[in-house]
Amino acid sequence: GAMLMAIRLRGMEAGETLALTQAMASSGRTLAWPPSWQGLVVDKHSTGGVGDKVSLALAPALAACGCKVPMISGRGLDHTGGTLDKLEAIPGFRVSQSPEEMRHILERVGCCIVGQSTELVPADRVLYGLRDVTATVDSLPLITASILSKKAAERLSALVLDVKFGGAALYPTQESARELARSLVEVGTHLGIRTAALLTRMEQPLGRAVGNSLEVLEALECLGGSGPPDLRHLVTVLGGVLLWQCGMEQGAEQGRERLARALDDGSALGKFEAMLEAQGVPPDIARDLCAGTPAQRRQLLGEAKVCEELPAPQEGWVQQVRALPLARVLHHLGAGRARAGDPVNLRVGAELLVGTGQHLRAGQPWLRVHHEGTLSAEGRRELQDALCLGPEPPRDLPPLVAETILP
Repeated sequence: GAMLMAIRLRGMEAGETLALTQAMASSGRTLAWPPSWQGLVVDKHSTGGVGDKVSLALAPALAACGCKVPMISGRGLDHTGGTLDKLEAIPGFRVSQSPEEMRHILERVGCCIVGQSTELVPADRVLYGLRDVTATVDSLPLITASILSKKAAERLSALVLDVKFGGAALYPTQESARELARSLVEVGTHLGIRTAALLTRMEQPLGRAVGNSLEVLEALECLGGSGPPDLRHLVTVLGGVLLWQCGMEQGAEQGRERLARALDDGSALGKFEAMLEAQGVPPDIARDLCAGTPAQRRQLLGEAKVCEELPAPQEGWVQQVRALPLARVLHHLGAGRARAGDPVNLRVGAELLVGTGQHLRAGQPWLRVHHEGTLSAEGRRELQDALCLGPEPPRDLPPLVAETILP
């Protein structure tokens, strides 16, 4: 605790952060891969957002392009969702896999999405628990070491980081997000991992769906070559950078085009189905989920008791839908957890029925909320506050990806 507080107050130079990261990475087992995989083992990490289901589409798309993706993910905490919770909305999916099982799945499928093994980076679990009670969670060197020690243990060739900023992100400003991104890229590069970071906006939800099972449905749309344009854009841009970083394409733009083809030709969806089966989902459920109609998919994942549409309070043009109040209400309804270990209702969520720049009439439905009959009048008011309307269409929308940080 004293060491953490000293780091929080005094900061660390890049060399010190690197030494801490290496010590944490070597506190447990590290993964080992066949020599033939040299240069192909890649991963992505996001600092967490609302509606961020990128990993569900990106890992199988990268596998379809020939990469090996040993993705170690986390659970949702506070208002941000967790990849593992989303996958556990699929009947039978098993996030707990040993290093040997991970290697077996990567040999057969090319990707897996798993929880952190007790054998990998045990020092991170100890320090993370201490950071929570010593008010040192926001320390830049400690965040850097926590993220990269796990990636170093994966023995990666290339890593792309999605560092979010904005009203619903860990970092409110682009400047503060850039500081973390530069620290991650510098230390990652010194670890021998080809590392890049993208600064992406998190004011509005990514895509149209928020909530665990609803986000799985939207990720399946993306894997089938459709779905919301902003989700597809972020998946292909992050994947394109990785394909370039590991030398499979000459540039990030060529990598983006190759990843888009994997989404459009069905190969990414095929990898997702194979990954589901390899991680415990019964073959008939995996097949029906990937090949079924939207109605069949919803039936497989189950639905909340109540499906309620909220009307626009007045006429106007949609300026934005703020992610933070939306996520907080859904969190209160059971879609998230306040502390590690809390149960989550995987069927609670919301679907945006409108997009930025769209004209709404008074009374027109703009949001569909899935809940268990527990949405209060105050919750409805908070959700209505998330909708920002104006008398004119919004001008000059900023790009989703604000900046790319390279070594």
